[in-house]
Amino acid sequence: MDVLSYLILGPLGLYLVFNVAYLLLFAVAGRLGGKDDLPLSKTASRLRRIAVLVPAYKEDQVILDSVQANLRQTYPADAYDIFVIADSFRSETLEKLARLPVKVLVVSFEQSTVQKSLTKALELLSEGVYDIVLVSDADNHMAPDFLDRINRAFDQGWRAVQGHRVAKNTNTSVAVFDAMNEEVNNHLFRGGQRALGLSASLIGSGMAFEPETMKQAMGQIRSVGGYDKELEMLLLTQGLRIAYLKDALIYDEKVQNLEVFERQRTRWIAAQVHFVKLYFRSGVEQLFKGNVHAFNGLLKGLLIPRILFLAFLFAGTVFGLLLGLQPVFQFFGLLLGGLALALLISIPGYLWQKISFRDLLTLPLLIFRMVRSLLKIKTASKKFLHTPHGETAVKEN
Repeated sequence: MDVLSYLILGPLGLYLVFNVAYLLLFAVAGRLGGKDDLPLSKTASRLRRIAVLVPAYKEDQVILDSVQANLRQTYPADAYDIFVIADSFRSETLEKLARLPVKVLVVSFEQSTVQKSLTKALELLSEGVYDIVLVSDADNHMAPDFLDRINRAFDQGWRAVQGHRVAKNTNTSVAVFDAMNEEVNNHLFRGGQRALGLSASLIGSGMAFEPETMKQAMGQIRSVGGYDKELEMLLLTQGLRIAYLKDALIYDEKVQNLEVFERQRTRWIAAQVHFVKLYFRSGVEQLFKGNVHAFNGLLKGLLIPRILFLAFLFAGTVFGLLLGLQPVFQFFGLLLGGLALALLISIPGYLWQKISFRDLLTLPLLIFRMVRSLLKIKTASKKFLHTPHGETAVKEN
C-alpha cells in the first residue's frame, strides 16, 4: 500500500471519515427536533425546592450583577436558594453579597477547581431540604422562567437535565465565533443527540440533578478541569439519561479576546485528552453491556476540536491541489465539504447575521491560538486554568 492509499484508507483516513460522518449525522438529526421541554401552560405537579450552586473563583467583577439577575425568577422565591461558593473573593465583595437574599459559602483550596467547590457545597447542603441541585457559572444569567422549566422537566421523571446555554455577548470577533461554537454544540450534542434517542451532553452550567445523584457522582471525579465530561460519563454508566431543555435559556459570557480564548481552549483540550485516557476502556466495555449512551459519550470525546479539524482539512485540500495529487485533493475536499455542511446546518441564522468581514479576518488568529494551545495541554492537565469574566476586549488583536 503506497503512502496516498494508506492516508486515505488506513487508520488516519478512517478516523477523519468518522469525525465528519458523526458531525454530519447529528447536524441533520438536530434539524428534526430533539428537545424535552414541557409547555409552560401545563401546570407542574408540585414546586420542588431548588438549590442553585454558583462556584466562583475570583469573580468579583461579575458576581453581584449575576446574582441580582438570577433573583428575578418567576419561580416562587421561597422555593429556591442561590448559594455563591466564594473562593478567593475580596472582603468588600463578600460584604455586598451578604446584603442580598443569597447564601454565601466561603471556601479555600490549595489548588482551586470547580469540582472541589461543588463537592464542598454538596457536603454542606442539609439533607432532605432540596429536591433539585442546579449549577450556574458566576457569569451566567438565568432567563426568568428557567427554574420553572427545570421543575417541569423533573415532573416528567428526569433525574438529570441540561438547559440551553446561549451567548450573553457578541461584542467582539472572538465572542461571535465563541457564540457560534456554543450553538453548534447545542445543536449537535444536545438537540441532535436527543432527536436520535441518545442522552444529551452536559456543558458545565445550566444543568440540574437530583441532589444525591450528583453528590455520589461528584465524589468519584478525578479531573482537574472539564469535570462535566466525567460527570456525564459517570451518570451514563449508572444508566441515567440526560434531558435537553431547548427553551430553558441561560446566558453565558463569551470569551472576548484571543489570550483568554487560548487559555480556555488549552483547558478544554487537556480535559478531553484526560477524559479519553480515563474512560476509553470502560466506554468500550459499556458498548458490550448494551449501554450505547455511555459508548456514545466516549465517541464524543474522540472527536477532533472543530477549528483544528477545519484547518487540517483545508490544508490537506490545498496540499493535494497544489501538488496535483488528485486522490488527496478529492479525499480532503470531500471531508472539508462535509464538515462545512455540518457547521452550516448547526449555526442558527441570528448568528450568521452578526458575522462581518473583520470577524472573518480573526479566524486565522483563532486557528493559530488553537494550535498553540496544543503545546500547553501538559500544564493544563496538572493545574486548573481559570477563565476570567467581565474583562474587556483590549487584547483581541
